[in-house]
Amino acid sequence: MIRISIAAALAAVVFTANAASASEAAKVTQVYEHELPNVPGKSIRGVLVEYGPGGFSEGHTHPTSAFIYATVLEGAIRSQVNDGPVKVYQAGENFSEMPGDRHAVSANDSQTAPAKLLAVFIVDTAETQLVHPLK
Repeated sequence: MIRISIAAALAAVVFTANAASASEAAKVTQVYEHELPNVPGKSIRGVLVEYGPGGFSEGHTHPTSAFIYATVLEGAIRSQVNDGPVKVYQAGENFSEMPGDRHAVSANDSQTAPAKLLAVFIVDTAETQLVHPLK
């Protein structure tokens, strides 16, 4: 009986940890894509990133062809690009990432309210993967 109780307790801990991890992950949705008519081989893509309370994205890079301009739409986003300082951007503020930059921190700064940002990419049209996890 004790073994069953211990197994049930461990299962509850694992389930709770997995549920917390799933709720902390960012929801990423491509909302716009258009080839640039005056820049052959390049496209503009809009990506909506939604963070629940305490949500975050793992550290990542983007394609080496990508320039990114991000605007916080709601809440506050904590961000660190390369070895720069960790900054908090409020709704209406923005930041950019240059080709090859490393985005080490990208997270909702609040544990109680959601946050959203719109990331606009100028990227090679042939690029299929916009995010590459840090190794």
